[in-house]
Amino acid sequence: MMKTNSTLLLAICGLSACQPAPQKEVSAPAAYLAGAYAPSLKHPPSVAAMTAMGRAMFFEPGLSVSGKMSCASCHSPEHAYGPPNGLAVQLGGPELTDAGTRAAPSLRYLQTAPAFTEHFHDDDGDDSVDAGPTGGRNWDGRAQSGHEQALAPLLSKREMGNRDAAAIVAKLQAGPLAAQFRQTYGADIFAQPGQALRWALMSLEVFQESPLDFYPYTSKYDAVLRKQAVLSPQEARGLALFNDERKGNCASCHISQITSGGAFPQFTDYGLINIGVPRNGKLPVNANPAFFDMGLCGPDRTDLMEHREYCGSFKTPSLRNVALRKVFFHNGSFDSLEQVLRFYVQRDTAPQKWYPMDKNGKVRKYDDLPPGLAANVNMEAPFDRQPGQAPALNDAEIADVIAFLHTLTDGYQAAHPAQGKHG
Repeated sequence: MMKTNSTLLLAICGLSACQPAPQKEVSAPAAYLAGAYAPSLKHPPSVAAMTAMGRAMFFEPGLSVSGKMSCASCHSPEHAYGPPNGLAVQLGGPELTDAGTRAAPSLRYLQTAPAFTEHFHDDDGDDSVDAGPTGGRNWDGRAQSGHEQALAPLLSKREMGNRDAAAIVAKLQAGPLAAQFRQTYGADIFAQPGQALRWALMSLEVFQESPLDFYPYTSKYDAVLRKQAVLSPQEARGLALFNDERKGNCASCHISQITSGGAFPQFTDYGLINIGVPRNGKLPVNANPAFFDMGLCGPDRTDLMEHREYCGSFKTPSLRNVALRKVFFHNGSFDSLEQVLRFYVQRDTAPQKWYPMDKNGKVRKYDDLPPGLAANVNMEAPFDRQPGQAPALNDAEIADVIAFLHTLTDGYQAAHPAQGKHG
């Protein structure tokens, strides 16, 4: 069955002049949950108007309790809508001094992310293969849609810090975007705060589905797929290593091939996986030795806390624009692509490089998991080797893979040879 996204539904509604059923005002934030994509306005706005509204909201710091933090503060357009700095986690709250618990992800290339399910089957005609927990938004997949995800940072005490949904609507109504919001959704939109919240969140979702901003497919690799460019020898070697199941095996999760339906690759399978990322001692929350961020089974996500087999699993991010990032993994524990690649191939061949020693001088592997959960950690290549064995990639091969990863950065422009003068 074809998956219909919010933008398409809204466009259809706008073109067909859908008429709303009588609405009973509901308390926020539940307002946006019930039938979020159903029409509820007398005069539905165009997708262009909603995109413009969402764009304005995305860059508006007045929607935060500090008055200084916008969505773009952590999701910078110049950094593929990811963090603009090298902080492991971003700072927010009333004084912009409260540290988050997870690294800010890029918001690009999420347009085809499926809703979360514990049992995912690829659309390949073979339902015998269960890919396990897949989909959703956030590092733990708990948000099922763009508008649901948009609410979380607005309310988070460590981010934009609004005390409740009513405070969000009040800031929107009293702020510089009020006139545009009324023009987009109707002069009486603020008379129903629940509806105002619903359409505010939908505005952010529709903006984040704008192709030019969020999935432009303008990298060198996209040009190669269009046969408009050619990889350099080093980049080509890197791609081969990236795909090789015996070497990098990166493509097993970060799919690099055009789909059977002709869609360009997203460089993620949207799965959730535990790769034993080392604990980041620089995070304030980790000053408490009893605290563990276990992703899919908590603490931010609460519905799967009893599933211990999921503990430590986090979303596989897209590798598109990964070379623009300054920190990596859910806890921002690494600060270079070279370090990430070395961890992948040396995690099990030289664990002493990545994990601390216990009091007996033994390496304490997977130190960001409570005892008893080591079986959750992925052991597929390149994590299939023992201490002392050669890593799956050597230094030159790591450099080749990194060269290839740089071809995934949007904004590529082919070099044109200088044209000769004509008399």
